[in-house]
Amino acid sequence: MTFRITIDEARKFILLKHGLLDKYKFHGKQGICDFVRQAGCLQYDPIDPHGRNAEIVLQSRVQDFDKQMLWDLLYKDRKLIDHWDKCMSIYPVEDWPHFDQTRKRFVLSNKGKKDIGPIEEEIKQYIRQFGPVNSKDFDFREKVDWWWAPTSLSRAALESMYFNGDLVLHHKKGTIRHYDLAENLISADILSASNPNKTEDEQVAWHLLRRIGAVGLIWNKPSDAWISMKDFKSSVRNKSFKGLQDNHKIQEVFVKNLSEPLYMLSTDNLIMERVLSGEEFEPRTEFIAPLDSFIWDRKLISALFDFNYKWEIYKKPGQREYGYYVLPVLHGTKLVGRIELFRDKKEKQLFIKNYWPERDIVHSVKIQEDIAECVQRFARFNDCKAELLSFNFSKI
Repeated sequence: MTFRITIDEARKFILLKHGLLDKYKFHGKQGICDFVRQAGCLQYDPIDPHGRNAEIVLQSRVQDFDKQMLWDLLYKDRKLIDHWDKCMSIYPVEDWPHFDQTRKRFVLSNKGKKDIGPIEEEIKQYIRQFGPVNSKDFDFREKVDWWWAPTSLSRAALESMYFNGDLVLHHKKGTIRHYDLAENLISADILSASNPNKTEDEQVAWHLLRRIGAVGLIWNKPSDAWISMKDFKSSVRNKSFKGLQDNHKIQEVFVKNLSEPLYMLSTDNLIMERVLSGEEFEPRTEFIAPLDSFIWDRKLISALFDFNYKWEIYKKPGQREYGYYVLPVLHGTKLVGRIELFRDKKEKQLFIKNYWPERDIVHSVKIQEDIAECVQRFARFNDCKAELLSFNFSKI
């Protein structure tokens, strides 16, 4: 089946798929698990100006989301796990077997093996005796060459054993990682399971299907949505797209005024049928995380939403067009602006530092009220009070 739709219908489809349009469809811990399963993974970033990326993603979709819910699912309930998918990510623990090749590639990289290999068993024995550890628990202070920069042998060893799957995170305290043996935290049936994908082609198809589902609608072009997919050159991508289409796993979607087709999961037909039925959907106002799968493909967002977004956190202040940690603002089916917020942790206050309305978007009183209400919700998500009096909405 092939669909031919308008740009407005494409927007509605993506937003419904993501749970960003109409009434909330994700609720509580189960809603978190359901969304992570749909997206495949939540991209993780440790920077926490007013919630980390994964938490900001969830607060925009899961009604009354609380940060403790995610912490519990990761480190108490053990239904989710921090590991490598699209860069550092959070994904369902049952997906662990699918990433055996990722872990094996790290072992084959041999990074730091000369220094780390001799102390791996010592670290395992220490954990068996004393429990979860962090890098400060060991006196391996000598510096070794590491992926990002020279670091202590103790940190490199723990990270190496984490990347190869011997260790997993027991919990995090701020940015400090505490590790435990994988066998202590992952059930034996999952840990011993073999990868269901028996060939490289099957692995690529599984991962591609996962990423298409994460974005919702996407084209067969180079994209940031494919980051961390090993050796995903154009010939491999084309072959995998064709195989998924031939096997009726994905369907073509032609969007008016776009020169190339987009693709959706065949299992999302019901969402597309709702859109094409002419059903009216309740608009919502949400702040979108910088690494949200909804905006993984910035060029696609530009084509469909006429919104050009760059995360400028790594730029020097004088080189930024907007700000340090700026969030796109979704209102209904449009990205209407960008907001920069500031959290005063000591006073537990959340301030609007700046707001940039998108061109050609008339900010009615209703939009301004909805943004203000969204700030209030975002403040509660951060256990803060929102200070709105210091921001003059009339300027937008």
